[in-house]
Amino acid sequence: MRPRTRRDVLRASALAALAVPLAACATGYSDEPDPLALLAEQARADAAAADAVAASSSADAEVASQYSAARAAHAQALQSEVDRLNRPKSQPAVVVPSEQGMAGLKQRLATARQQAEGLVGGLPRYRAGLVAAVAGGCAGLQQVGNRLGPGAAPGAVAATASAIPPESVGPVQQALSAEHAALWIYGLVSAFLPGTYSAGVAEGTSEHQDRRDACVRMLTAVGVEPGVAEPAYLTPQPVTDATSAKSVVATAEADAATAWRGVLEQTDDAALREVALKALLASARRGTRWREAAGEQPTAIVLPGSAQS
Repeated sequence: MRPRTRRDVLRASALAALAVPLAACATGYSDEPDPLALLAEQARADAAAADAVAASSSADAEVASQYSAARAAHAQALQSEVDRLNRPKSQPAVVVPSEQGMAGLKQRLATARQQAEGLVGGLPRYRAGLVAAVAGGCAGLQQVGNRLGPGAAPGAVAATASAIPPESVGPVQQALSAEHAALWIYGLVSAFLPGTYSAGVAEGTSEHQDRRDACVRMLTAVGVEPGVAEPAYLTPQPVTDATSAKSVVATAEADAATAWRGVLEQTDDAALREVALKALLASARRGTRWREAAGEQPTAIVLPGSAQS
């Protein structure tokens, strides 16, 4: 049997996700103001504030420009969804931070992430995935440099206390596959990284072990045999040195975020959504640090778990 590729790991969840936008189109109309409108307006205001910082401070221009581009992309994605449902228009009041400059951007980012995280549990499936990706994008930005975060850690992932619903079995199996692959990658790269990265490798390994074990317990609890790890996985590029090792770990984190967004978009179970959101946020944060170490640009993925990641 040939080693399993990154494409193999994600293909099933990608195929399942094709139905999500179509299902989203069936969402019933509501005459209530759209909660995503506030997120979109906040993102536009944040992007404008970051542009102002970039223009006024050459020392902060690079980070502020990345911040602006990410928040502008968040605004565009959110506004597209707001326009699709075409609910009654409102005048959302954005949060204006007390600080200016980079300190103000840090406050804005924390607010935006908190707003998005707070909505995920009660949204329709497709919207839950989109808003979780926005929260993940904010969490990733908090890891860029040392002046925007670090932001709150999402907390440890544990199996849900209640049984996962039948429609969630497939997505959780896909998340388990991504966790198996991530653990294999972390084992591979340890041979190519200097000792200064040992703590990061150990922390990442432990995090993915917890998530793997949570998936196994959730599947076993409903009488489903969990998928097993492949003997080996093909990396998107050969791992030959420290830089390529850092890059492939970042890719593994992006793949994990994609799988967990797939869980969010295919379940209404509140407890499982909480598990998936924590996992997506954690991979967004950790992936940013590995991308930064590898010298990749942009450092933070704008919408973790989305096709463009």
